[in-house]
Amino acid sequence: MNTGSDRGTHGSAADDATTEAAAGSTAEAATEAAGAAEGTPHVSKAPAFIKRNRSLHLSWQVGVFIVGLAVIGAGIAMLVLPGPGWVAIFAGLAIWATEFAWAHLVLRWTKRKVTEAAQKALDPKVRRRNIILTSVGLVIAGALIGFYLWKYGLVLPWSLKDQ
Repeated sequence: MNTGSDRGTHGSAADDATTEAAAGSTAEAATEAAGAAEGTPHVSKAPAFIKRNRSLHLSWQVGVFIVGLAVIGAGIAMLVLPGPGWVAIFAGLAIWATEFAWAHLVLRWTKRKVTEAAQKALDPKVRRRNIILTSVGLVIAGALIGFYLWKYGLVLPWSLKDQ
């Protein structure tokens, strides 16, 4: 089973361990630096002693998946409860992206879309439109609250005289 995390081919763990030992740490640094490029495969961030053993590496990936899932689950709960829901969801996705190529691609796509939205929000025309819409909304809300207070007055749901 190839999860796409650190092997470009379906080679065995022994082949990868001997290749990795021969390549040395400079090749790992070069691979990580080149990992940001589009065409290179995703490389697992697991320690080398874990990558050498296939069962350890699979256990590592299961652990990373469970931790990422827990963080994303907490983020989903925080969407309706108090807390930084979207931050937790993106943090869980970043945890997954350390091991899984699909999560790395989703995280990269998300970062690109957030950057595009931020640039669009900084556009002077869009900012002016948003300020005008917010001002109109506040004026309408103020008028409705004023009308309600004029018509019904300020009646508190509790009585302070009884206490």
